[in-house]
Amino acid sequence: MISDDKKEEVRNAADIVEVVGDYVKLKRSGSGFTGLCPYHDEKTPSFHVTPRLGIYKCFGCGESGDVFRFVMDQEGIGFTEAVRQLADRYGVFIPEEESNESSESVQEKEGIYHALKFAGVYFYRNLIENPDAQKALNYLEKRGYSAEVFKQFGLGYAPSGGSDLWHAAKNAGIDEEYLVEADLIKPSQGNDGFYDTFRGRLMFPIFGATGKVIAFAGRVLGNEKTAKYINSSQTKVYNKSEVVYGVNFAKNEIRKNKEVILVEGYTDVITLNIHGIKNVVASSGTALTPGQMKILHRYGERIIMIYDADNAGQAAMKRGIDIALAEGMEVQLLELPDGEDPDSFVTQFGKESFEEFKNKESMDFVDFLLLKADEEGRLNNPVQLGKVISEILSAIANISDSIQRQIYVQHLHQRTQRYRKGSDRDLFIELERQLTQKKQEVAREQRREAFRNQKNADALKSNAEAVSLPEENISTISDEKSPESTSKKPQFEKELIRLMISYGRDMVEYICSLTNDKFFEDDELKMFYCDILERFKSNEEITIQVYSGKKNPFPRLVGDVLLEQYSPSDRHHEKVGLKYEKDKDRYKTAKGTIKALELAFYKKKLAELSERFKTAGTEEEKKKITKAQSNIQQKVTKLSSTYADDYYDDPDNTLQDIANERKFEYKMKGDRN
Repeated sequence: MISDDKKEEVRNAADIVEVVGDYVKLKRSGSGFTGLCPYHDEKTPSFHVTPRLGIYKCFGCGESGDVFRFVMDQEGIGFTEAVRQLADRYGVFIPEEESNESSESVQEKEGIYHALKFAGVYFYRNLIENPDAQKALNYLEKRGYSAEVFKQFGLGYAPSGGSDLWHAAKNAGIDEEYLVEADLIKPSQGNDGFYDTFRGRLMFPIFGATGKVIAFAGRVLGNEKTAKYINSSQTKVYNKSEVVYGVNFAKNEIRKNKEVILVEGYTDVITLNIHGIKNVVASSGTALTPGQMKILHRYGERIIMIYDADNAGQAAMKRGIDIALAEGMEVQLLELPDGEDPDSFVTQFGKESFEEFKNKESMDFVDFLLLKADEEGRLNNPVQLGKVISEILSAIANISDSIQRQIYVQHLHQRTQRYRKGSDRDLFIELERQLTQKKQEVAREQRREAFRNQKNADALKSNAEAVSLPEENISTISDEKSPESTSKKPQFEKELIRLMISYGRDMVEYICSLTNDKFFEDDELKMFYCDILERFKSNEEITIQVYSGKKNPFPRLVGDVLLEQYSPSDRHHEKVGLKYEKDKDRYKTAKGTIKALELAFYKKKLAELSERFKTAGTEEEKKKITKAQSNIQQKVTKLSSTYADDYYDDPDNTLQDIANERKFEYKMKGDRN
C-alpha cells in the first residue's frame, strides 16, 4: 500500500501539463491549457487542463480527472502502478511493495501517525467521559458547539494528571519513542519516566490536507499564569510553517469559490464552518509563512485576511500581505466592527450578514493600508505620507507580474493624488528602487547561504583530513581554482559521484558503462566524474579517503555529496531492531539515479532544439530539428514510462571493458547487444 502522504507528494511533484502534453498538443488559454480531447474524436478543442487545480476536463464528452486518472486511462494500468510511474518520473521515493522491511524513516513516520491518532481518540473520549473535562465542556457549550461538532473537528480534553496519556498509550502497546517523536510526552528531568506535553487543556487536533492528525494545539481553561495556547513542536510529520488549520475541511470549498478566508483562531474556523462558511482556515497559531501561502494558492486565487485590530494583528496583517502578493494571490482585507471577531460576528448575525458585510467592506490592500494610515493621521503629515507611500510600494514590489504592479501603482497614484499633487512618474521611480533593493537582498541571502554551505563543507573536509591524512600531507592541499559550477548542484549528479566513491571499482565500471561526462550539467561534478574515470583506467584506488585527501575542490565536493541534514536514529534502531540501509540494493539505487540523469540531459536537449527551431533559416533545417526532437522525445517517453530496474541491465550483463573509450557511448537498452 502507498500511504496517502506519498500519494499527495507525487501529485504535487507531477506536472499535469507535462504529463498530458505527452499525449495531447496543448495550447495556453488564459490560466490553463486546451487541446483536442484524447477520449473522443473532435475538430474543435474542448479538452481543458487546469494546472493550478491539477485536473483536466473535456466539455465535449465529459471525461475528467487528475494526473493519476489520466495516466491510468492512457497507459491502461492500475492506480498503484500509475502512482509509481509518476513517482519514478518525478523523483519521489516510494518503498517497494515486495520489501518485508520498511525503511527506518517510513516506519518511524507511520509510528508517529499511529501515536497521534491514538492521542486524538484518547483526548476525545476524555472530553466525553472524564468528569475532569467539565470546564472544557462548559467552554464549548457557551460557544454553541454540539457533540456533533466535537466529533467532526476531533475536539478533546487532556487530563490534568501529569502522565495520564503516557500510561494509557503504554498500556495500549505504543512505543514511547513514537510518543516522544510526536511531542506527546517528554522525558522527566530525573530520568524516571515521562510526563505529558498537554495537561488540563482543551485540545484541537491539527490535520494535514489528507485528514491525518499531525499535531495538536491545547487551550488553557482557567486563569492560570501560563500561555493561553501551546502547540506541538516541529516533528517529522509536522512542519508548522507549511500547515494551515482547517485546510482538510476547507480545500474543496476554496476550489469552488476560488477564495480562501484567513482568520486568526481555531474557534473562528470551527464557528464559521458550522454556520455554513467553509472556505476558511487559520495559520495554526504561527506567523503566516510562504509555505502556508503556497498551500492556499494551490486551492484558491484570492485571499481575504481578517486580523484583529490590535498592534500584533495589524503587524501580522502587513507581513501576510507581502507573502500573499509574492505568491501571486489577489489580496483583500476585511476589518470587522469594533469588539467583534469572526467567531462572535457570525454567531450573533449569521451567515448571510457575514457574507453581505464581507462583500461590501472587503477592500484591496492599497485601499486598506491607506485607510489605516488615514485613521492614524499619517496622510496629512508630509513626512509620514512619504513613509506610507513607500510602505505600499514595498508591498507592490512583491508582485511578480509587471502589469499587475503597474495597475496597482496607478491605483495608488489616483488614491493619493490629492495629497501629493504630482504625476505617477515619481511612484514608478520609487518602485524601481524598491525592486532593485529586493533583488540585492535576495542576492545577499544567496551569498550568505553559499557561505554557510562552504563552512559546512570545509568543516567536513577538516574532519576527513584529520582522520585519513598523514600530517605531512595536509600542507600539500592548495586552494587552486576549480571549474565554475552551478550554485545548486543537481542531486542525481551528486548521487552518482557518491555511489562511485562509496563502492569503488565495480560500481564505477557499472555506472560508466551506462553514462558519460556529457550527461553532467555541473562543471565541478563533471570534472569529478572524469577524474574517477581516469583513476579507474590507471588502476588506481577510488575511495572516499582518497578524494578527501586530494587538492581542492575534491574535499569540498566529497562533503557536498556525502553530507546529509539528518541521520538515522540509533535509539530507534535499538528499540525496533531494524537498521536503516541507504543502499539496500546499491545497483538499484544506481539505476534510478542514471535514469534521472538521462532524463534531465534529454529534456535539456529538447529545450535547446526548441530554441534552435525558432531561429532556423530554412525549411530543411527545421525538418532536421523536428526529426531530432521526435527521436529524443521517443527516448524520453520510453525512459519515463519504464521502471529504472527494468530499463537497465543488471551488473553481470553490463560490465564491459572500461578502458575502451568507445564503450562509453550511450545506447538505448533495445539497441544493446
